[in-house]
Order: sequence, then structure tokens, then C-alpha cells
Amino acid sequence: MTLKIEIKRKALHMTGLTVPAVYLLFGKEVTVLFVSLALTVFLILEPFRTVEELRERIKKKLGIPEEIANKIEKEIESIAREHEKRGIGAHIYFAAASLIIVLLFPREVAIGSIAVATLGDAVAAIVGKSFGNHRFKNGKSIEGSLSHFIVGLLILFPLVGFKIAIIGAFVGTLAEFYEVPPDDNFSSQLIIAITLYLLGVR
Repeated sequence: MTLKIEIKRKALHMTGLTVPAVYLLFGKEVTVLFVSLALTVFLILEPFRTVEELRERIKKKLGIPEEIANKIEKEIESIAREHEKRGIGAHIYFAAASLIIVLLFPREVAIGSIAVATLGDAVAAIVGKSFGNHRFKNGKSIEGSLSHFIVGLLILFPLVGFKIAIIGAFVGTLAEFYEVPPDDNFSSQLIIAITLYLLGVR
């Protein structure tokens, strides 16, 4: 992906910060409802994103002009990873993991893990694309990984303290670096949350 497309993708990805924001402002119950509704909408719409026949039917029923429909489809396809074009989208993995975390983990763990996975990933990708001169075999860069760690540390420090923040940020950076299956948008959040919980954050 080019830097321009990566920025578009990460700008969309950054909407995930609405989850910790809602938690901070309105608490756990509202956040569970918010994420549940988002996940439900994503699951309903997902077949229309991946199955061309369904998209064509909807376009005809809604009377969307061909030119506008093609432009929208092109934009969506341009920011999708190759495995997402015919498979599960990152937004579904993200929402599913967020819901699990908000339901099962304490407030600081939920807010911290989701915020780090969201903002850390976005910053790492953009910094890596722009300034990543020292790359590993998987295409990741030292610069991108370091920026992920710093972002994680800055987010976690006021929530869990410096020592735990260092470990949480480091684990989050490793999860992002290795893109743990089934999808890093799912696993990164959970790995950070589990780590913080095991370190005693309640």
C-alpha cells in the first residue's frame, strides 16, 4: 500500500478510539451496547462488501448511479488488505475483540488495551511507511515498532503506572509486529488486555 492509501485506512481504523472514549464518558453498560450495535451492523453489511451479486442488487434497488457506486467500491477496495477482499474485514475482528474486552476486563484494562491497539497500530504504520529505513524480513521497521511502543507507553502510563505500562507497551508492540492470528485487529487488543490483567490491573 502507498502512504496515501495507508493513511486513509488508518484514518478509518482510528474510529476505533470511539470505544475507549465512550467508556470514559458513559461507562461500561453504554459501551457494551455501543460496541454490540456496531458489531451487529458490521455483520449485517459484511456480505454486501464481499459478495458482488448482493452489491449489484442493492445498487439497483436503491437506484444508486453507476458512477457513484463504482467510486465508492473503488475506495473501499483500495484500503482493504488482500485477505479482506473476500474474507472477514478488520472492522469485524476489531469490534468482536473490543466487545470481549469491555465485557470481561476492568475499566483501565479495557480503555488502555483498545486505545493502544488502535492508535499504536495507526502511528506505527504511518511512521513505518514514512521513515522506516531499517526493516525486518516481514516488512516491519524499527522506526514503526518504536513509535508503537512509545504510543503504548504514553497511553498506559496514566492508567496503570510506569512499570506495568512498559511491559504492556512492549507486549503490544510484539503483537503488532508478529500480526498474531486470526487477525492483528483482534489479537493485539486481547493480548494487551490479558497481559495487563495478569500483571494485577483490576
